[in-house]
Amino acid sequence: MIRAVGGRVLRFVLTLFATSVLVFAFMRILPGDPAEVVLGTGATEEALERTRAEFGLDRPLAEQYWDWVSGIPVGDFGVSFITGEDISPVVLDRLAVSLILVVSAMALALLVAVPLGTWAAVRHRRADGIAISAATQFGIAVPNFLAGMLLVAVFALGLGWLPANSWMPPAYDPVQFVLHLILPVVALAAVQAAVMTRYVRTAMLDVMGEDWMRTARAKGLSTFQALRRHGLRNAALPVLTVSGIQLTTLVIGAVVIEQVFVIPGIGSELLTAVAGRDLLTVQSVVMLLALITLTVNFTVDLLYLVLDPRTAVQR
Repeated sequence: MIRAVGGRVLRFVLTLFATSVLVFAFMRILPGDPAEVVLGTGATEEALERTRAEFGLDRPLAEQYWDWVSGIPVGDFGVSFITGEDISPVVLDRLAVSLILVVSAMALALLVAVPLGTWAAVRHRRADGIAISAATQFGIAVPNFLAGMLLVAVFALGLGWLPANSWMPPAYDPVQFVLHLILPVVALAAVQAAVMTRYVRTAMLDVMGEDWMRTARAKGLSTFQALRRHGLRNAALPVLTVSGIQLTTLVIGAVVIEQVFVIPGIGSELLTAVAGRDLLTVQSVVMLLALITLTVNFTVDLLYLVLDPRTAVQR
């Protein structure tokens, strides 16, 4: 077990290092000079050189990379080429907003998918089980942004029950924070819940076909009792894998939802930085998103070892 954990930690560190190198290199090969973006195309060469020296762009690439990557663990992403201000406070504040949105959507998707998927598996030959499967097909087909606009049209503009857009910090007004969070979370969770319901249903059907489940039923347990006592742990492995994948896709989907609901998250910050050619901010945001993705995958890998220690030998 210790060797398996150590191998996964080493793989995580090496992948993270390779990702940081690729992100840094990609930003350096993009066309355009950050100094010209700051000063304009009519700036003199002397002014451009002073600006490059001010931002450290005249130093060797290895030094620039080390200065940038060594600051990430302590939350120091450098100074924006465009505004001249520290990137860290803005990026971390925006990241906190996006994480609230993503984690809430993931929790809602799981709360819907696990019971519905289980029910659809147990009742897969009944009308209600078939109806759940059909509903998930429809949910998968609806894009997040369309779900968001439909929710705004019905619950904000039509019924007037919830605010249509904007963001309210939880420390300022907890009630308004929750009200502003409902529609974007539901819009972001809808597709994920549909996808995960189908995976839960498939996993439960596989478990129900096992010999030990038939033995549990023969001992007098109902289908739901057998699933609760013996089936959920075994069905959790494929569901855990899908949950990790879907959590990373939620981070990407949050970019669109933030635009629909005018939420100041990391996605809107990334789009603003790209539009303004603020390359260091883009570089830092992309690296943060990659770090989140790799961390989620690493955590799922470790949970696999806990749920099924046999994977320590197989992988």
